[in-house]
Amino acid sequence: MPDDILIDRVLLKKFLLHREAVSHKGDYGHLLLVCGCDAMPGAAVLSVASALKSGCGLVTLHTSRFAAGVCAVANPSAMLSIDEAPCFSSREIDLSRYNAVAAGPGLGRDARTADALESLVESAARAGIPMILDADALNVLSVRRHLLDGSHITPGSVLTPHDGELQRLAGRPLDGDKLAVARGIADRTGCIVVSKGHPTTVCVPGHDWGYRNTTGNAGLAKGGSGDVLTGLLSGLVSRGYGTLEASLLAVWLHGYAGDRLTEQCSAEAYNSRDLVECLRLGFAELYSDNPHQFI
Repeated sequence: MPDDILIDRVLLKKFLLHREAVSHKGDYGHLLLVCGCDAMPGAAVLSVASALKSGCGLVTLHTSRFAAGVCAVANPSAMLSIDEAPCFSSREIDLSRYNAVAAGPGLGRDARTADALESLVESAARAGIPMILDADALNVLSVRRHLLDGSHITPGSVLTPHDGELQRLAGRPLDGDKLAVARGIADRTGCIVVSKGHPTTVCVPGHDWGYRNTTGNAGLAKGGSGDVLTGLLSGLVSRGYGTLEASLLAVWLHGYAGDRLTEQCSAEAYNSRDLVECLRLGFAELYSDNPHQFI
């Protein structure tokens, strides 16, 4: 089996996008995030906050009225699409304005949400819009297993499971070889699979190797960390990166932020909101010859 390719600065600098001096927000993509519910508004707050750090032009959050109110205070730059139910339940969402759609963080497990998510996945596939699916969206896929067949999800979309979600998607124990399982799911779905952990590995359909991240530590093992990754990754796709390039860039930036926070205050003493605020340091490291000027 070929060796995994390392995700590091050298690799990432080869495909970094740069902003045109004369441009406007419409040039940098519009992301739809379907996240949060009345019981879990924080997941939406974190996902939106990190998406707004990605460089994409516009971010719209579709969520319950209560969660939208919380997010409007925390992230006033985002636009809002209101679901009148206390959870995601809308079966008809116009996707024509969006370059990417992400779903999952904080959606909960209401039956209405599962029905709405299936409709969303199928609508995105018809429109050819890439999706980033995480958390409760992956739990829906693990129950509605027909959606895992390649014809249902837009090819090249991204699944971002942790070990428990990966096991549920596979329908069997990981048996000590989770990367083989992740590669199998990538092949079955036609999706990129970001297998989260230490190290996080990005698996691509049709390959028996992956991309292994070189940043990150155990301090990232906290609630909300995955929500931050989802927002960042989906924002990068909307910004104009391919889904593979966005996945590589997102996991490195996410891990780099965790590494810097661990240096500052230990792996114990930061939370996921701190992680959002530290994403800027990873961008500075990649874009600047003198990154410490931004600290």
